[in-house]
Amino acid sequence: MRDIITNDISGVEISYYFICKRKLWLFAHNIQMEHTSEAVEIGAAIHEHSYKRKRREIDLDGIKFDFIEPGKGLIHEVKKSKAVEDAHIWQLKYYLYRLKKLGVSFTGKIDYPLIRRTEEVGLNEGDEKEIEHILGKIGEIKSMQSPPPEKMTGICKKCSYFEFCFA
Repeated sequence: MRDIITNDISGVEISYYFICKRKLWLFAHNIQMEHTSEAVEIGAAIHEHSYKRKRREIDLDGIKFDFIEPGKGLIHEVKKSKAVEDAHIWQLKYYLYRLKKLGVSFTGKIDYPLIRRTEEVGLNEGDEKEIEHILGKIGEIKSMQSPPPEKMTGICKKCSYFEFCFA
């Protein structure tokens, strides 16, 4: 996998790959509806008010994560709920993958402050191969001339793109 492709794919796009391919395409083509979403506002408030003493939003070579515990080699992502946990896990695995490509070894933790739970996340060789596969699939979706068709799922009604897709 070419690094230039890796650098062109954000953690949000990794997450959207697992949540909804249409949402991924729309987001990648600068059709962004998050500013209209109450759920996104709630998530932003949780980010702002949780873990106040920790350093917030780290940007390292285009990798943006919520905070770091450098003495422990641990990066953290703070999430509102476990509703789309696979998307959260693979987003964090992608950050670990990108950091490894930079020569830095970390593990990760997803923090769910509203339910007072955490999820430890690591990266293994199988994960790296899966991420490279996912990156290729994301590249294919982003290069499509039009978005994938709508596909109603259980989380669609809470999505910021709902009216765009189903109005």
